[in-house]
Amino acid sequence: MPRSTAKTVAEYLAQLPEDRRATIAAVRQHVLRHLPKGYEETMSAGMIAYVIPLARFPKTYNKQPLWYAALASEKNYCSLHLMRVYGDAQQSASLKEAFARAGKRLDMGKACVRFKTVEDLELDSIGSVISSTAPDAFIAIYEKSRRR
Repeated sequence: MPRSTAKTVAEYLAQLPEDRRATIAAVRQHVLRHLPKGYEETMSAGMIAYVIPLARFPKTYNKQPLWYAALASEKNYCSLHLMRVYGDAQQSASLKEAFARAGKRLDMGKACVRFKTVEDLELDSIGSVISSTAPDAFIAIYEKSRRR
């Protein structure tokens, strides 16, 4: 699917083919169940994004809400971007270990987990990553990473 121009999550889901819609909707529900209070679900860059709103934290490098996670249907796969894993060796190792214990292949870049079906994911570890960091703690991590 080319980058979506949907303005709402409902519109985004409606644009997806039925099989992708079911997959993205299931992962979305899992993310929402584990998302700490203070993050907001929105559309950003053609994806469903889970962000710290600018009203709460406006000091981002790009003047956009600070992304915590994002979910998208790409051309050949689905993606779940876990910004909390990026640059955190412990979070990354825990995620890799959980997938290995479950006998699942983790197809991941620096923060992007690629999958085709919900069954490709180790949902408990995904939930752990999502629930691991409250917005204030994530802001502190972000601010520390921006210091030069």
